[in-house]
Amino acid sequence: VACCCGSAACSLCCSCCPKIKQSTGTRFMYALYFLLVTVICVIMMSPTVAEGMKEHIPFYKDLCEHVQAGVNCEKLVGYSAVYKVCFGMACFFFIFALFTIKVQDSMSCRARVHNGFWFVKFVVLLVCCSGAFFIPDQDTFLNVWRYVGATGGFLFLVIQLILLVEFAHKWNKNWSSGTKHNKLWYAALALVTLVLFSVAVGALILMSIFHTHAEGCTLNKIFLGVNSGLCLFVSMLAITPCVQKRLPNSGLLQSGVISVYVMYLTYSALASKPAEQIKGPNGNNITICVPSFSSDLQDENKLVPALGTIILFGCVLYSCLTSTTRSSTAALRVCKTNVPDNEVARCCFCCGPEDDGDYEVHNKHGGQAVIYDEKEGTVYNYAFFHFVFFLGSLYVMMTVTNWFHFDDAKIEKLFHGSWSTYWIKMASCWVCLFLYTWTLIAPIVCPKREFIN
Repeated sequence: VACCCGSAACSLCCSCCPKIKQSTGTRFMYALYFLLVTVICVIMMSPTVAEGMKEHIPFYKDLCEHVQAGVNCEKLVGYSAVYKVCFGMACFFFIFALFTIKVQDSMSCRARVHNGFWFVKFVVLLVCCSGAFFIPDQDTFLNVWRYVGATGGFLFLVIQLILLVEFAHKWNKNWSSGTKHNKLWYAALALVTLVLFSVAVGALILMSIFHTHAEGCTLNKIFLGVNSGLCLFVSMLAITPCVQKRLPNSGLLQSGVISVYVMYLTYSALASKPAEQIKGPNGNNITICVPSFSSDLQDENKLVPALGTIILFGCVLYSCLTSTTRSSTAALRVCKTNVPDNEVARCCFCCGPEDDGDYEVHNKHGGQAVIYDEKEGTVYNYAFFHFVFFLGSLYVMMTVTNWFHFDDAKIEKLFHGSWSTYWIKMASCWVCLFLYTWTLIAPIVCPKREFIN
């Protein structure tokens, strides 16, 4: 009750659960809200789910008419419904972003609201999402909100790519710090680098086999050559003497991470491209630029969108949750982040070492222990945390509704058959490579400034 309706920190009700930090529990709860609304949006964009609800829910039509959602609840499905629900979620996070500006003390009133009152905030989120359905002049609202969503989604995509570059640098710095004490870390770096480049090359070969054709697929051939050439270029650039002199921690590990991600984005783009057709020897139309087995395997058509959706949610949540750590915030500001002298190399380098320090630990009524790690001040920027979730809401809204191809958008066709998705994914590849290249050449171009190191 104190957690849901008061300012107490949130914890699970099981004493066997490991200790959790107050800052971690708070971010987890906001991520849970975000995931819940995102799942609702996916359901709204699925005709299969809508038909299943119509068949299996008793008195479905009567229920729809009672809530004034149409005969078959058509007002609660489709892209317009997703726009309204995401509008409510975006407003929720934007209000909290404004509410928590310049909060430095975790014991202040605004900080207590941020870290507690979960049931009250859930009700506020519910009101925001449902209230969007009562906005007057829906056509004007949808037209304007569509462009707001596209702008916010693009900004979130840029933040996501910056965090990927920062992740690659953090990985290499942490493992390189271990080579001073144990030479086996050299073997670990070499092994992981070899695996990453093997995956990238293997993906390039498979895409060349299944997504190109001798008599067509010109765009696919061009972009496969361009993207693979750019990956080779940044890999060579990372180990050049001039870059190594300014960035001693630069190496092939970061290039491997970037190359694998670029190949994933390239595959997503090729899978999203509408299929081409050519005349066969018998005068019949032959579909090309897609794997020949995809048209015969219905399970594969369901598996690719499912895996793509899971990867999408994972990237969004990772970006939202890690963008507010101190090192990631410094990376977004293009500030220098040094490796501490006492840095300890760890296989799971993303997680800090288990250290409760002098933090106060509460374990009331036999429940899960909560570590109050913000007694001395806030661990992360509350306002920026909510702002990233605000942008993430817009990104999910645009992705689920297939960006500007919203009229015939369905969640089952989320990752194929759309030119807008194709060009966005291809542009994302180039932005990612540009950002990584800039982190390599920026110390050379601007030697008097401090950048990520």
